[in-house]
Amino acid sequence: MMPHWTSNKEGSLSEFSTNRALKQVEAISKQPHYVGSKEHEVVANYLIKELNKLGLQTSVQQGYTLSDWGTLVQSKNILARIKGTANSKALLLLSHYDSAPHSYSKGASDAGSGVATILESVRAFLYSKTPHKNDIIILFSDAEELGLNGAALFVTKHHWAKEIGLVLNFEARGSSGPSYMLMETNEANAGLVKEFAAAHATFPVSNSLMYSIYKMLPNDTDLTVFREQGNIQGYNFAFIDDHFNYHTAQDDISHLNKNTLAHQGSYLMPLLNYFSNTDLRTTQASEDYVYFTIPFTFISYPFSWVLPMVIIALAFFIFILFLGRAKRILSFREIAKGFIPFLGSLISTGVITFFGWKALLIVYPQYNDLLNGFTYNGHAYIAAFVFLALAITLAFYHYFSAKKVTKNHYVAPLFIWIVINGTLAFVLKGAGFLIIPVYFGLFIFAAFITTQKRRKILSLVFSIPALILIAPFIQMFPIGLGLKVLFGSAILTVLTFGLLLPVFGAFAKKGIWSIVFFILAIGFFAKAHFESGYEYGKAKSNSLLYVYNVDTDKAHWVTYDTNLDSWTKRYLGEDPKSATALNETPLFSKYNSGFTYAAEGPKKDILKPSITFLEDRVAGNQRYLKIKISPNRNVNRYDIFANEKMTIHNFKANGVTTLGQKNSLYQRKGKKILSYYVVGNAPLEMQFSVNSSTILDMDLMESSFDLLTNPLFEITKRENWMMPTPFVLNDAVVIKQKIKPGPVVLDILGNGMTKPLVKNSPTVVKDSIKVQ
Repeated sequence: MMPHWTSNKEGSLSEFSTNRALKQVEAISKQPHYVGSKEHEVVANYLIKELNKLGLQTSVQQGYTLSDWGTLVQSKNILARIKGTANSKALLLLSHYDSAPHSYSKGASDAGSGVATILESVRAFLYSKTPHKNDIIILFSDAEELGLNGAALFVTKHHWAKEIGLVLNFEARGSSGPSYMLMETNEANAGLVKEFAAAHATFPVSNSLMYSIYKMLPNDTDLTVFREQGNIQGYNFAFIDDHFNYHTAQDDISHLNKNTLAHQGSYLMPLLNYFSNTDLRTTQASEDYVYFTIPFTFISYPFSWVLPMVIIALAFFIFILFLGRAKRILSFREIAKGFIPFLGSLISTGVITFFGWKALLIVYPQYNDLLNGFTYNGHAYIAAFVFLALAITLAFYHYFSAKKVTKNHYVAPLFIWIVINGTLAFVLKGAGFLIIPVYFGLFIFAAFITTQKRRKILSLVFSIPALILIAPFIQMFPIGLGLKVLFGSAILTVLTFGLLLPVFGAFAKKGIWSIVFFILAIGFFAKAHFESGYEYGKAKSNSLLYVYNVDTDKAHWVTYDTNLDSWTKRYLGEDPKSATALNETPLFSKYNSGFTYAAEGPKKDILKPSITFLEDRVAGNQRYLKIKISPNRNVNRYDIFANEKMTIHNFKANGVTTLGQKNSLYQRKGKKILSYYVVGNAPLEMQFSVNSSTILDMDLMESSFDLLTNPLFEITKRENWMMPTPFVLNDAVVIKQKIKPGPVVLDILGNGMTKPLVKNSPTVVKDSIKVQ
C-alpha cells in the first residue's frame, strides 16, 4: 500500500528525497508554533526564506476571518506562484503551517509533513525544469487548527482564488501508516476520478466508501473551505495511523514515520507533473463513480453500474442454486443449516466484542484518558478481537458444519453478502465495489456445481479479491473511528471468512484451528495488558486550569480528567469536588469534554481585561452595542458567551462577519458567541444589535496559555510519561467575568485611546463626526 524502501541517501536532485523533506519537517517542528506564539512567526519567516531560496517571489496575506464555528483570528497566509506558459486555470498546492494550540504539539505530522512534501516536490520540479502550461500556486495556510481561518481568508479575500482550477491538499491525522486520498467536490466526482487515474500515482490508496464515511463525520480540512466557499474541488492526502499522537506533544519528528512521508511524496510528484499540464476544467463532471485501489492500480466505474451489478449477481446466484438443485448437489435442508454457523458467528462475535470492549474500559479506566479513542495498544486489541472472531467462527462451523456439505453452507454467506450489497446500492453507493469479491465467490461456487469437484487453487486465487478489498477495513475502521467500533471489525472478519469458506470450510480440523486462534487471541490480549500502562513516548494526557471568577471573587483549579494522577492531585487534592457548576459556560471541545473536578485555588493578582462600551443606544425596537475588550496582560484567547434567549443581529467581530452569513441573524449553537485567538495582544471589538427589551447577559473568559511559566504560579513540571490533554483549553490561566454595561466612551483615533462621551456636548459629537 505504501513505499518501504526509503534509505538514508538523499538521491538525485531531480527526484523527491524523503531525507531532504525530513530536514524541512525538523526545521518546522522544533517548537510548538500555534497562532499567536513567538515560534509561529519564526516558522512563517523560515517558510518565506525557503520559498525565496527556490527562486520564487513570495507574498503574505493577513486579515481577520470569523468562521461559521465562531472562531475569530487574524491569519497570516504565505503564498508563492510559478508561472505557466498558458493563460489557464491554476493548480494550488496546499498545506497549513500552524500547529495545534493547548497541547504543546510541534506539528511535525500535522502538518509539517505536508509543508515539507510541497517544498521538496517543488524543489525537484523546478530543478528538472519541467515545462508546464498551468500556473502553480503554493499556499501555506494559517490557523487551520483553529477553524480553517487561513483558507477562508484566501478563498474569500484573495484575487488568486478565482483563478484556481484544482487543489492538492496535504494533511495528517496521525503520524504513520499509508496516506489515503479523499476527494472533495460539490458536484459529481467522475472527472476527479478519471484525472486521478490518468496521473498514475505510484501507490494509490483510496476508495469511494472512505469518502462516503468521511462526509458523514465532523472532520473538515482547508480543502472543505475551498469547496464550500469557492466551489473549488480537489484531493486530500492524509495518513491516520498512530492516531494517539494527533494534536499532542508527541507529534514530533521522532514519531513521524519515514515511509509515510515518502508516500506523500509519491503522490505529489506524479500529480504535480500531470496536473500542471492538463486542462483542469476536465475535473468537472455530472456523474458519480465508484472507485477503489488494489496494489499499484486504481479502478473505477459509474454509480449507474452498482444496482445492475447486484441484480446480475442475484440472478447468477439463483441460477446456480437451481442448477445445483437439479444436479442434486444442493439440498434446501442443508442450505438452511448453513445459516446457523454463519449467523451464529456474526451475532456472537458482534455481541462479545461490543460488550468486551466496554468491559475493558472498566478494567482499564486509563483508556478513557485518550480522547480520540485509539489507545497505544490499539493494534494489539484489533488483532486480539480478529483472532477471537476467527476462533468463534471456526468453533461454530466445527459443531454445525462438516466437510462434505461445505458448498451447501456457502449459500448463506453469498446470500447475506448480496443482501448487504443490495442495501448499499440504495443507501451508500460509494461502497458499490464490495460486490466484486461476491462475484469471485459466485465463480468458485459455479465451478463446483458444474464440475462437482473442489478446486483448491481456484478457491485460493479467487479468494484474493476479498482479502484485498475487504480485509483492510478491518484495521482501518478502529484506527479512524476509535476502538469503540471494534465490534464492526469483528463482524467484518466473520463476513470476510464467509467469502473464504471454500478455503477454510474444507479444513477437516476446524475445532483444533479454533483453539489455535483462541490461543492467539489470548496472546494478543496479554500483549495489550502488558502495554496498557504509560511511558515516555506513550504518555498519559492530563489537564489543569486556573480559573478566577471576578464576579464571585473566587479561584479554582479545574480539570477535564476522569482519572486524576499524581500531578493533577497536587492541585486538586485527593478528594476534589464535581465541577458541574463551572460548565454553565461550556468551552468548545471536539469531543464535548467538560470540566470534571474542581478545587478551591489561591487568589492571584492577575490584571483583568478592560471592557469598554463604545456604543450603547436604542433606535426603534433595537439596541445597538459596540463593545471593546482589551487585555491588560499577555493573553491568547477570548471566549464570549451569551444567554440563549438573546437573539443577536448584525454581528461583527473586529470588523468581519461569519463566512456563512446570509441574513442579519447571527447563527450560533448554545451559549457560545465566539472564540477569539489573540495575535499580538490585539483587543476584541464586537458590534451587534438586540431587541431593546432584551436583558444584556453575556460572559467573558480571558485565557493565557502560560500556567506552567507564569511567575505568579509555581507549577511543577509534568513527569516525562505525561503530556497535556489535546482538543481542550489546557494549561491556561483564565479570568471569567460578566460583561456589564458601563459608560459609553469614544475611541478617538481607533487605537485604544478612549474619551468619555458627555451627553448633550456638541464638542464631543463634532469630534466623533470628524473621526468617522
